[in-house]
Formats: sequence, C-alpha cells, structure tokens
Amino acid sequence: MLPTVGSPLLWVAFIVGVLFTLALDLGVFNRKAHDVSTREAAFWSTVWVLLSLGFNGLVWHWFGGERALEFLSAYLVEKALSIDNIFVFLIVFGHMGVPTSLMHRVLFAGILGALVLRAAFILAGVALIELFSWTLYVFGGFLLLTGTRLLFSGADEHDPSRNLTLRIARKLFHVTEGYHGTRFFVRSQGLLYATPLFVTLLMIETSDVVFAIDSIPAIFGISRDPFIVFTSNVCAVLGLRAMFFLLQNFLYRFEYLKYGLALVLAFIGAKMILAEGLGHVLAPIHIPIAWSLGVVAGLLLLTAVISMAFPPNVTRHGPNDPIQ
Repeated sequence: MLPTVGSPLLWVAFIVGVLFTLALDLGVFNRKAHDVSTREAAFWSTVWVLLSLGFNGLVWHWFGGERALEFLSAYLVEKALSIDNIFVFLIVFGHMGVPTSLMHRVLFAGILGALVLRAAFILAGVALIELFSWTLYVFGGFLLLTGTRLLFSGADEHDPSRNLTLRIARKLFHVTEGYHGTRFFVRSQGLLYATPLFVTLLMIETSDVVFAIDSIPAIFGISRDPFIVFTSNVCAVLGLRAMFFLLQNFLYRFEYLKYGLALVLAFIGAKMILAEGLGHVLAPIHIPIAWSLGVVAGLLLLTAVISMAFPPNVTRHGPNDPIQ
C-alpha cells in the first residue's frame, strides 16, 4: 500500500532523511571551515535542486499530479523568496565583517534554527485554519499588503546598524572584539563571552522570522496540505546555503526581481481570498494549480530576464565590504 499524506511513517522518513543529509553535510563534506568556491556552491546547489525534484517525483507517484504541482509551485515560491533573504544575509555579513571561511558555519546553524521555526509556524498555521476559516482572509490580505510594501521598499529598510537584535545582543551579552574561529562563545577570566559570530547568527535568525511570516502564508495560498507545505518549505531552505555562495557575487544584478516577488505575493493573496469567496457578493473562484504555477514562474522569469538585460548601474557590495 502506498503511503498517504497523513501517514506518520512518511513524516518520520522525511525528517530522518533531512537529518541524515545535514549530518552528512556538516560531518563529512564541511568538517573544516573554508572559503566556499563558486564551483563548489554550484555543485551543491545542483545537488539540492535535484534531490528536491526527485522528491517531487515521489510526491507525483504517491499522491498524483495535483499534489506534485502544489509541491513544485510552493518550492518555487519559497526558492524565489529566498533570494531577498540572501540579500539581507549579505548585508549582515558585510556589516559584521564575517570572514568568508566562517559564513558556512553561521548559515548551517541558521538553517537548523529556520527548520524548527518554520515547522512551528506551519503547525500554528494549520491549527488556525482548522479552527477559524476566516484566517485565510487574514493570510490573503496580509500577502496583498506585503506585496504592495515590497514594491515600494527601499534599501534603508535593511540597514543593519538599526537592527534591534544587534542592539539588544550588545546589551545582554559580553561580546568579544574579534572572531574566535567557528566558536559562538568563549570563556575569559571566568566570564562567558559571546563572539561576533553568535551575534551574526542572532541577526540571521531574526531576519528569517520576518521572511517566514511572509513565506508561510504564501505557501498556504498554494496548498492546504500540511505535508506538502512542510516538505516544500524544507527542501527550499536546505538549498539556501549553497544558493547564497552561488549568488553572492552577482546578486546585485537581480535589481527588478523584487517586483516579480511582490506581484507573486499579491497574486497568491488574491487567489486565497477569491478561493474563499466574499459571502453573497462573490462566489468562490478556484484557480487551477497549473495556472497558478504558470503565473508564478512567468512573473519570476520575466523580472529575472529584465534584470539581466538591464543591470543596475550601481557599485556592488561584497560579503566582506562593510555597509556604511
């Protein structure tokens, strides 16, 4: 008998598989801190994408084409939203002066935290939708507002010098002046000190909270199946670290991609509201998942092509260039 979406065995198998790949990543392939080359990042980005598409094939085999298209759409949306996340990571790393050899350590720990955080968000979202159907209207309206905000957002919104987490961390912890390898804490004269690497990790984690608040409702706009929502989110997050090292040197070229992301969020928000209907004013309108996938992919591809065709005439900031 094929496993069902609600099968505990399937959930356990997926989580065990994720933990195994993470252990393999940290314990075998990245035991020592090192600079990640573009070739290495490209290889691992390809590996994570192929693993995700392979799992998508299993979803198709187990649950049919509808669920598989939902997974692919959710994966694509989360992957695209990750690009904006990567931009913030670059700014944080630059502001904190993180050595390139230590970035992998921060991102690995950050992804572990992100997986736990997003699992909690998804469980809370499922519970809210089951208890209160009007939650979908809230999610849809929130995505419409988020899309509008993203259209008019400026670079100053990501100014790390105004980061609340940074200010609180410096008040709560004794922070060392310099880095101590991959260590997050060190002891000196009987006192426990946090290193700048730990402060950087806190900033990365809190920024991911903000992105999760945007992305989780977006995924619920594509699928209401907890297994599809969770697995697509996890697969996208697992490839985030490799994608960071792959895109860090030319991310600035994707100037107009944020407009595509904004339109995607607004589209999904409108789709959620229309699917529920508006009482006696408007009957529910269900947009087929294949059409939704086409709209999402089309918007992202169009803005990516425009960005590459008309690159911004600005000076690039590298990951170790402090942002003034």
